[in-house]
Amino acid sequence: MGHLLSKRKVKILPYILILPAFSLIILFRIYPILTTLIESFYVDGTMTLSVFDRVFRDTVFWNSFWITIKVNIVMIPLQVFISFVMALLVNATVRGITVFRTIMYLPFTLSLVVTSILWNIMLNPNSGVINSFLGLFGIPQQGFLIDANQALWSIVAIASWTGCAFWMMFLLAGLKNIDQSIYESARIDGANWLRTIISITLPLLKRVLLFVFVANTTANILLFVPMQVLTGGGPQGSTNVLMLEAYRSAFRFADRPRSSVIVMVLLLLIVMVITVQFTLLGDKDEKKSDTKGRRK
Repeated sequence: MGHLLSKRKVKILPYILILPAFSLIILFRIYPILTTLIESFYVDGTMTLSVFDRVFRDTVFWNSFWITIKVNIVMIPLQVFISFVMALLVNATVRGITVFRTIMYLPFTLSLVVTSILWNIMLNPNSGVINSFLGLFGIPQQGFLIDANQALWSIVAIASWTGCAFWMMFLLAGLKNIDQSIYESARIDGANWLRTIISITLPLLKRVLLFVFVANTTANILLFVPMQVLTGGGPQGSTNVLMLEAYRSAFRFADRPRSSVIVMVLLLLIVMVITVQFTLLGDKDEKKSDTKGRRK
């Protein structure tokens, strides 16, 4: 009897340990999503689709939607690529690499608000250090954040400068887990550096890359702090991403149903992009082996 009780305790123990984390997920993730979904369908206590109709007829919404798509098509692969290159650099076994690694990680230690303010000063079209530097090469002053054609891409650069350092650490951890004997075998077989990266490093980093792509997608689609701090969605609505539009609808115009609809569109967009990423980067061989195991 005592043996059976101890077995039951062992089975229950893992669930008890994950209960606090699971409770926080329900409280701060699942519950807000459910309340947002309900708010998007209810207006004055009545269930209706009028808010969806109003939002989907709004040109401001569609402008924000295409800006969100455009910026993430560029920013997600750009950040993952730069992070991968940075991880390869800091993975080198040379003297002083720890200091170099720390310097490359420093941008992420600053909050995005502080980073945005600092870059706003540097990108000032009249007195910013960036324009002063460009002037040394005879390049005329650039508008950056006040230019409708440059503002969005300036924010992409700022967000990438901060975010790449963070994603670099995950990729570096993945590189550290690759057995060095595999690289030694490749060198003996005559594989050059590029062939080693393509044939060995990338396939063995597939799971880490999948995580980085998924997490990066979620973070960037919901990104709005630089837009809020630097441009407020301008100039001419060129940086008014969907998340910023949802924030403004809820807290500036007190239109929570409209904000809830936009947030649900964002969540649906994230799910669709992540599904594509899992399809392209998921481990197909593992799925096949799992299917065969279940059949047996």
